[in-house]
Amino acid sequence: MTEPLPQILPIQPFVRPLTGVPIILPGSKSITNRALLLAALADGPVLLTGSLFSRDTRIMVKSLQQLGFEVVADEKALTVSVRGLGGTIPNAEATLHIGNAGTAARFLTAFLALREGGTYHLDGDPAMRERPMGGLLEALVAMGAATAEFHGKPGHFPFTLRTKGLPGGRIPVDASASSQILSALLMVAPYAKQPSTFVFGAVRPSFVGITLNMMRQFGVDVPAGLTGGEVTVPSGRVYRLPSGVYGIEPDATAASYFAALPLAVGGTALIPGLSRGLLQGDTAFLEVVAKLGLKPVSGPAGLALSAPQAVTEVSLDENFATFSDTFLTLAALAPLLPGPVRISGITHTRKQETDRVHGMATELSKLIGADNVTEEEDSLTIRPAREVLLARARA
Repeated sequence: MTEPLPQILPIQPFVRPLTGVPIILPGSKSITNRALLLAALADGPVLLTGSLFSRDTRIMVKSLQQLGFEVVADEKALTVSVRGLGGTIPNAEATLHIGNAGTAARFLTAFLALREGGTYHLDGDPAMRERPMGGLLEALVAMGAATAEFHGKPGHFPFTLRTKGLPGGRIPVDASASSQILSALLMVAPYAKQPSTFVFGAVRPSFVGITLNMMRQFGVDVPAGLTGGEVTVPSGRVYRLPSGVYGIEPDATAASYFAALPLAVGGTALIPGLSRGLLQGDTAFLEVVAKLGLKPVSGPAGLALSAPQAVTEVSLDENFATFSDTFLTLAALAPLLPGPVRISGITHTRKQETDRVHGMATELSKLIGADNVTEEEDSLTIRPAREVLLARARA
């Protein structure tokens, strides 16, 4: 049998300045998948509006349906309705395929532990089998919430989870590989039998902050923040959304592409719904482009970013540890800038769906030459290469 030909995605380049026509962003994947889980945990029906429909969120929807939840998605209207069952999981057995969805993998694994006497088989794509799950599973086992039988590499997919319900208590959590591990435990902890105190080391505070803020929006307040390396979640609480409707924020990572675009082609990008007041830490990218002369201006139609007459910043040295999903945007833009760009705080992105640091370094080297790209464990340095790009365009 012959291998199918790879699909080719045609990309139409921007060749003229932006005209200020509103750019409608998709919903945030991070918030959509959190909202789907919180809606299933809620006591009563929840309608999610502005939802993102991607492979990862479709996997989350399908998994909830396989667990017995009433979930109705309307992709044309960008809505998902979920009938929450107040911490109850209808089906005691299920086989879930998580694809390569990291949020679904971590969130669902913790969620399943709520079911006493459950048996769940979980697997994913080959790439998902390499992504870390050990910190979450170790915490659930230490809590007495589940046992895990691995069918491959210990601490990774595939595995069978036998669940016992959440006892709560004081639990050490290794979330250094992914802040989703801590977020997953936090979201289900209100349904534990006693308060849960999670003791943790290094995490990405911006993404855990999204989780804590969304828990509050769904009616469960967590008294302490992330200071001191531990957080306590009260037990006996129930998620409720008085309005029954939750609006998903536009995706701040996707916004970074359009926020940076005027620096490449000129003109003005107008992005409705985007502001520094969103839950997502990736809005910090707006501060980076502001250093390059793009001053964000909020108005009734949205956030406007207009190209400066000239980029004034001759070099950049930026730590992206708290908003690393956007480092790729700056890296792609960097060859067009007048000075060198150093991007640091990105080691953890080597353990995502691919090694993002090495992937970007490899492709930039093909485009502008290896001499213009320096890859280190925690950083990329990219030197100006506008003339190289112009020569390639003329060739």
